[in-house]
Amino acid sequence: MNTQVRRPSLEDLYREVDHYIPAAESCQPPRIGLSANRKDGLSCIAETYVRSVVEAGGAPVLLPVITDIKALSVLVDDLDGLILSGGGDINPLYLSEEPIPQLQDVDTLRDEYDLILLRLAMHRQIPIMGICRGHQLLNVAFGGGMYQDIHVQNDRPLLKHSQTQTRELPSHTVRIEAIPSRLRALLKEETVYVNSFHHQAIKEPAPEFIATATAPDGINEAMEHPEKDIFSVQWHPEAMAPEGDRTMQLLFQYQTARALQFRKAKEMHERILTIDSHTDTPMLFPGTIDLGIKGIAQVDLAVVEPEQYQTQTLIDIPGKVNLPLMEEGRLDAACMVAYIPQGELTDTAHQAAYDYAAERLSQVIRQEELYPARMGIARSVDDLLRLKQEKKKAIMLGVENGYAIGTDLSRLSRFKEMGIVYMTLCHNGHNAICDSAAGTPQWNGLSPFGREVVKEMNRLGLMIDVSHAAEKTFFDVLEVSQMPIIASHSSARALCDHRRNLTDEQIKLLAEKDGVVQVCLYKGFINKEETKASLSDAIRHINHIVDRVGIDHVGIGSDFDGGGELIGCSAANELINITVRLLDEGYSEDDIRKIWGGNLMRVMRAVQGCC
Repeated sequence: MNTQVRRPSLEDLYREVDHYIPAAESCQPPRIGLSANRKDGLSCIAETYVRSVVEAGGAPVLLPVITDIKALSVLVDDLDGLILSGGGDINPLYLSEEPIPQLQDVDTLRDEYDLILLRLAMHRQIPIMGICRGHQLLNVAFGGGMYQDIHVQNDRPLLKHSQTQTRELPSHTVRIEAIPSRLRALLKEETVYVNSFHHQAIKEPAPEFIATATAPDGINEAMEHPEKDIFSVQWHPEAMAPEGDRTMQLLFQYQTARALQFRKAKEMHERILTIDSHTDTPMLFPGTIDLGIKGIAQVDLAVVEPEQYQTQTLIDIPGKVNLPLMEEGRLDAACMVAYIPQGELTDTAHQAAYDYAAERLSQVIRQEELYPARMGIARSVDDLLRLKQEKKKAIMLGVENGYAIGTDLSRLSRFKEMGIVYMTLCHNGHNAICDSAAGTPQWNGLSPFGREVVKEMNRLGLMIDVSHAAEKTFFDVLEVSQMPIIASHSSARALCDHRRNLTDEQIKLLAEKDGVVQVCLYKGFINKEETKASLSDAIRHINHIVDRVGIDHVGIGSDFDGGGELIGCSAANELINITVRLLDEGYSEDDIRKIWGGNLMRVMRAVQGCC
């Protein structure tokens, strides 16, 4: 960082500024937001934070202490990274605790500002680094506990955690935990010398976070999220880094590198078209659908799972796919399906299933009238590309479970007229079309009627979705269909042995017919230990399919609002994390373009072009 003051010559200064030619945007340093402290009515920050960011290759942006969500949202939208700086005590009321006498001065205005800022950054998946107070604040925000004062709330001997010597000098050591972590991989040391200025501290890391460093007295000194770009330290590396401490400089270099990777992902999402091929969002709304808000959907479980719930049971579930979340996650398109649970194979039940599916689809179509400036219904690849150019979100339509057509082929035409692009042949249990991967087989694959369904879908230009289908059904469909097929939300059985996933043989045959497997983000299809299912697992499934059949036959179908959710990727706004990880894996932009929708659009063009 150049802190040298130039000769006080207006002419020389202007000459230097006027002749400066900025690098292309892609070569500019990433914008790193710095949360400000508040003192005597001033939003301020120690210059060492600024120096640490600049020397690490970033462009620091001081964020004023305000609590206007609209204004902060605009500022955060332009950031590539965020550093939560140090400062005073956190108000324990945010943890539903009363203050103890040892609590020092709190500034609730700054607490509110920091928490708003952090929440906005979290929604956008911006890489976050916390320092001292920022470390503690991250933990509070994600649901962890905090010591208001370590000296009175611990019964073990403690180190002196508030040094009197200058900040650039270390006062004690910390042990880097002997577990896989980014901190350990970055520092490559077991013991690190740190400074110390705090009396509040993390009591236990928030859910999903792991402790990565500990002081000799057992006080937590660092933590990170194992899947997201979020980490924090209790000490003040910004005071030591500008003085040449290589270890502390590495922390800022890492944060800057992650911010740069995130910016690359954002810029890529501006150029490529991103599609989530399967969401069950319409099933969350028992009545009127509104995709324009983030609100809470009240679900009638008697409708969703009638076999399990004989009486009406209402629960509140936050929707994982809507326009605001798609905008935050820079997702261009999502296919929203009318899901119908398998029921009785009678004319009356079939009619009810058809009516329900048609009503759900109508509710989604209605969104185009409610939000014409924000979205449109996409019935073709050309629609997808046009809506992308118009900077609108695209919603495609599908039907999950051919049970909705009963034994009436004409219903396929009616669904096509409504705008669906694919139909999943079955769900959990056989129907009139075919056998499912779940339940007792009835037809040994496709039924005679099912063969007619496949041919009619080919004729109409509807993609055939074999997710949920039995293996014999899958092979029968490949034999009968003249068009490539899709698995809209399935993963690799070789990595997670679940009947809903595809074997390597199925993946190979599907690829030979130019189809595509859309990796599903449902926990049980990604990792047999569902509580551990993570974004890393999803990346492994993508890699596995690419390794087996190449880059042209894999995509992403989240199954959000139908149970899809992973640690590190749990809603539409978090899907950009997949792009960041694919960049980390070394995938090119063309590769990522194919994964994020290019492959699905290829199949869609082929299928629709035949009719």
